[in-house]
This record gives sequence, structure tokens and C-alpha cells, in this order.
Amino acid sequence: MKLFDSWFYWAAGVAVGLPVGLILLTEWHHALVRRRSYLARPVFLLRQYLLPLGALLLLLVNAAQVPFHDTWVRVLATVFAFVVLVLLLSGLNATIFQGAPEGSWRKRVPAIFLDAARFLLIAVGLAVVFSYVWGARIGGLFAALGVTSVVIGLMLQNSVGQIVSGLFMLLEQPFRIGDWLDTAAAQGRVVEVNWRAVHIETGHGLQITPNSVLAGTSFTNHSRQHGGHKLAMTTKFSTADPPDRVCAVLSKTAEGLPQLKPGFRVTSIPLGGAEYQTTIATKSPGDDGAAQATFLRWIWYAARRAGLHLDGAADDFSTTARVDKAMRTVVAAALRLSPTDHQTLAAHARIVRYGADEVMQRVGEVPTAMTFLIQGRVQITATADDGSTVLTNTLDEGSFLGLTALTRQPNLAGAYALQEVTALEIDREHLEQLVMRKPLLLQDLGRILDERRSGVRRAVAR
Repeated sequence: MKLFDSWFYWAAGVAVGLPVGLILLTEWHHALVRRRSYLARPVFLLRQYLLPLGALLLLLVNAAQVPFHDTWVRVLATVFAFVVLVLLLSGLNATIFQGAPEGSWRKRVPAIFLDAARFLLIAVGLAVVFSYVWGARIGGLFAALGVTSVVIGLMLQNSVGQIVSGLFMLLEQPFRIGDWLDTAAAQGRVVEVNWRAVHIETGHGLQITPNSVLAGTSFTNHSRQHGGHKLAMTTKFSTADPPDRVCAVLSKTAEGLPQLKPGFRVTSIPLGGAEYQTTIATKSPGDDGAAQATFLRWIWYAARRAGLHLDGAADDFSTTARVDKAMRTVVAAALRLSPTDHQTLAAHARIVRYGADEVMQRVGEVPTAMTFLIQGRVQITATADDGSTVLTNTLDEGSFLGLTALTRQPNLAGAYALQEVTALEIDREHLEQLVMRKPLLLQDLGRILDERRSGVRRAVAR
């Protein structure tokens, strides 16, 4: 009767516990997947393999009373023990290494060392399982493996030496996935590191460099330079241009580059011989080409707006005829100009140009002039509370920027050119005299300023 009771309890326990365990582990697994937790895989192994195998093993041994030395029970026990080993190693890897904080030594351990340790632990664990479950004598097996490994090592000493030197290099961690390397064979970003080689993504394809080659030669890791990777760009101006003014224009232009590393202070210095060097820190060496191309394109426009002579060239784009036409077609209607006003302002106006994507207005700056768009489109942006950039509206030909120049208040919104923009600029001191003589114009400009501020606030609040 006791045997019957024991059989009944074990069968009932498995019949009830298995479905309940599967349901609980399924819900747990789904919750971990939604949180993108590294423990999702170990829980999946526990639900999919370990729990059913354990239930089957209990049914055979305790419910069906099958002897433990039966072949099928031993096979099942071996598979169960193997899954337990894999589950333990997977759980340790998820909690200790995959869930480690960025920058910690646990996060920097190469994956190949984890694979080697995992393989060794599984081999030792299986040897213990075979000794306990099958009664195998593993001492002779380890001795045979030791002798075999010595023979193989002597036969392949050159190849093994290369692998060991590569492993020592990876243990030192001179680079990581995502770092930019400059080697004798290639320059690019590390995308993969395995037992044999390092894969470097270059502009011309994937360069496969053996670990032993990198271990035996010198290379440069641009991602670990002091202060980050820096790019130096050289430009040349006329010897008649004031050096301080040239450096200020170069630095201000470079500060608007989208490839610029946040928080980096741009520096520009004269090199002599009318040459200047502008140094910036890019987000990665892969941005160097785009940053240099954009900077050289923007400085062409910025130098002409500032009256400087890039490469010794002068700018004669702002002619009297172009200024007069822009005053008649764009400025006259916006500022209610009379013929006398037209002549007065035309003497103090100038035509300027901006390159595509170039910053025309910065948030927080107090503009010194109003800018009237003659050709091209401008995107207005605002900065949200979290620091992100929000697009507000687009200005077309006939619109104007820099309205807060009259109120001497900082800009609430920024602006950049969507394409090459041609505009007319009039300094603040000449506009103030005009506006103070026209109360209706002053009211119109005040209303437009309030509408633009309201639009910026609505865009940021979305």
C-alpha cells in the first residue's frame, strides 16, 4: 500500500506541477523578453528543456519504478545533467558578463575567452556525469587526452603559437568592438573578433587581419586617443585678413558641424604663411571625410559673408543692382518702405549666401541684423526640455529672420538652410531708426514676434 501511495503521489505531483511550472515560466519568459533582459534565454532553456526532462525522469524513476541502471534512464539522466550545465553557464554569463556595467572589466572580457571557459566547464561536467551515471573511469581518459594534446601541440606548434600570441593580445584588450584602428594593412572600424582574426570594416570592404599579425606589429587605436579622436583641417586666407578675425570665423563655422563631438571646444590657430589650422573632435574617425567636406563647403560661404579672402579670392556678389532688386521685391513690402527709406537702407544692406545645412541662427544668441530671404528655404528649429531638436516651421522666399535684433533679446529658435540660401542683411542700428518712425510697422513686427514665440512653445510642448 505504501508503494501504491508513493507511486500515486509522484504521478499526481508531476501531473499538476508540470503544467503549472510551464505556465509560470512562460509568463516569466515573456516578461523578460519585453524588458529585453539577458535572463530570457536561461529561462527559455529551463521551460523548454529542463522542466520537461526533469518531469519525465521523475515519472520513470519514482512513478514507474524503473531501475536507475536501466539504459534509457541513464541516457535521460545524462541529457538532463547536460542541460543543467548549459543552463548554469548561460545564467552565469547573463548575470555576470552580459549584464555588467559599461566600461567594467566584466564587459571587456573577450567573447572567445568566455567560449573557451564554457567549453572546458562543459567537458569537465560531462566527464563527472559519465563517471557518476555510467560508472566510467575518467582517469585514463584524461591521461590519454593529455598525451594526445602534447603530440598535437608539437605537430602544430607554429599554428598554436600564433593562436596563443593572438589570445594574449586580446587578453590585454588594446581595442574593442567598434574601435577605429590604423594598421599596416588597413584603416577602419573593428566589427568582429574571433579565435583566428580581427575583422576591420574599411571604406573598400572587410579586411581580415590574423590575430598573430596584429600581435607582432604596431597599430594605432584612434578611439582611445587622449580627449577623443581629433581632425585637423587647414585653410589659407589672404595675408591682409586679420588673423584673430579669421580664427573666429573658422571656429564659429566648425561649431555647427553635425559630426562634432558634443562638449568639444573647437580651436583655430594661424600656422604662418596665411595658413590656419582648425581642430575638432569628431564622434568617430568614420566621420572625418564628411566633416572635412562640410567644413570646407561652409567656410567658403562664411568667409565671403565676413569679408575675408579664402585662398586670396574676393567676393563681388553683393552688387548695387542685386541689393536694389532685393529691396524692391522683398524688403519694401515687409518694412513698408517709402522711396526715401529705400534709398537710405540700400546703402547699408548687403547680399549674403549660406550653404545647404549651414546654421543661420542659433538658440540663445542675440542677432545683430535682420535677414530677408531672397532665394532658398530655411528650417526653423527649437530645443526641447530634454535637449532634443524639434522642427517647428519652414520659411520661404520673402520671409525674414533675426526679428529679435530690434528688441535685443536672445533667439528662442534656431535656423539652418535647407539648400543654398541667398539673403539680404541689414544691421540693427539702421533698422531701429526706421521702426521708431513707424508705429504701425512696430505693431506688425511685435505681433509677428509673438506669433513665432507661441509657435515655438507649442512645438516644444508636443
